[in-house]
Amino acid sequence: MERIQRALLSVSDKTGLVPLAQALAAAGVELLSTGGTAKALREAGLQVTDLSAYTGFPEMLDGRVKTLHPMVHGGLLYIRGNAAHEAAVRQHGIRAIDLVVVNLYPFEQTVARPNVTLHDAIENIDIGGPSMLRSAAKNHESVTVVVDPADYGVVAEQIRAQGNTTLELRRRLAAKVFARTAAYDGAIAGYLAKAFGAEAGAGGGGAAVAAGPAEALPSALQVQAPLAQKLRYGENPHQQAALYGRFADYFQQLHGKELSYNNILDLTAAASLAAEFEGEAPTLAILKHTNPCGVGQGASLREAWDKAFATDRQAPFGGIIAVNRPLDLACAEAIAEIFSEVIVAPDFQPDALALLQKKKNLRLLKVLRSPLTAQPWDLRSVGADSWLLQQRDLKVTGAADLKVVTRRQPTPQEQRAMLFGWRIVKHVKSNAIVYVAADRTLGIGAGQMSRVDASRIAVWKANEAGLSLEGSVVCSDAFFPFADGLIAAAEAGATAAIQPGGSVRDAEVIAAADERGVAMAFTGVRHFRH
Repeated sequence: MERIQRALLSVSDKTGLVPLAQALAAAGVELLSTGGTAKALREAGLQVTDLSAYTGFPEMLDGRVKTLHPMVHGGLLYIRGNAAHEAAVRQHGIRAIDLVVVNLYPFEQTVARPNVTLHDAIENIDIGGPSMLRSAAKNHESVTVVVDPADYGVVAEQIRAQGNTTLELRRRLAAKVFARTAAYDGAIAGYLAKAFGAEAGAGGGGAAVAAGPAEALPSALQVQAPLAQKLRYGENPHQQAALYGRFADYFQQLHGKELSYNNILDLTAAASLAAEFEGEAPTLAILKHTNPCGVGQGASLREAWDKAFATDRQAPFGGIIAVNRPLDLACAEAIAEIFSEVIVAPDFQPDALALLQKKKNLRLLKVLRSPLTAQPWDLRSVGADSWLLQQRDLKVTGAADLKVVTRRQPTPQEQRAMLFGWRIVKHVKSNAIVYVAADRTLGIGAGQMSRVDASRIAVWKANEAGLSLEGSVVCSDAFFPFADGLIAAAEAGATAAIQPGGSVRDAEVIAAADERGVAMAFTGVRHFRH
């Protein structure tokens, strides 16, 4: 195996650059470089050849053209040992480039900045970098290519030990290059689709799905996301699993064991529900298997906890708790009386954090960014090598959106309860029925094949908890297909109902409500959650 003789280094992120270059120089490798990379290497006392001197062609067009040259790509792409290739490079004076170290213009970071201009975004689209990476990766039988500073150490170690890298390492690094350039192109396509309001088929480096407005879904779907962390297993121990994307931009783990697959599903669902009440009175939600089992509001988080926990005193064990404001000691003390898997909060007051950190199995997560600010798309695998893409259900319903269809108008208290419960039922698996007061859940029925069964479960849960449904509001995520669901709710004590409407039997349901003095409002919006 021949030794690496010549390396081309051109990086935006200079993390670890100098130690790698020093290792290469110590191994007798000639260093070629460009711009700021060459400057950094010289400042470290290393001898560097400017790429323009090497190619005999100056950088031009404000640096847009500097590496797009046959001396570069010929030196990367020619097949060593191929007689015709060897003859061609000799004829044109092209020398081998055996190692390429390149990372790309920071496009993703640029477009993540508030108020970034289209001009700035486009100027941060790297052309030469991906071209060099792809050329080197294609010829990985002979060329080592490094796109991630995390790989500098192993590359330097192998070159020190044997003058070159192993084929196994070169293959791994080449695969990593194509993953990175695909993610990079996906981020560009996604940004431009949004910026131009045009159709595109790609996904971005943070697991962003490239799609323009609702009427411009992508003609082809590509999702590229970096590995965030490997997980012990998936939903069950026999299933492998990992987390990808920008999870760490939204949540910071402050304490506890490594998150599991199910923890991540549950805590993101909990955080999304708590985000419905941002800026409002203290609100606390308890979830289990992504379904709310209790939600409460109060003058304090402790009061909110008491109301949420009272809805169901069994399900919260091993559950997920989310709050809409920094968690204080009084609430932490109440929560600490039962076993919980995860608590998610915008922050933790120091004394509350100190108390909860005594529980080694409890995971504490701080919300860094509201889930409501994430990309507005849901992506789901449905097997058979197929995926579903849809807009996230971010619809907010206010008092002005309610259409009262009964003779009796809801009281102000009932209307408050309607709007409170409507935000909760959106987060319950269908068929979903939720009984609420203006500041608490009273009974929740989730994921049933029949809406009547969901209502029966919600009533049964309320009875088990010793909660009266007299004067409650019943919330249904989809329309009542028959009057029986509304009648059952009224018999349980509900005096008002909120539902989308739209059934062919709406008139029968309205008549049943009028007969029982139930005030009912239609929202015109269904909140199925499968």
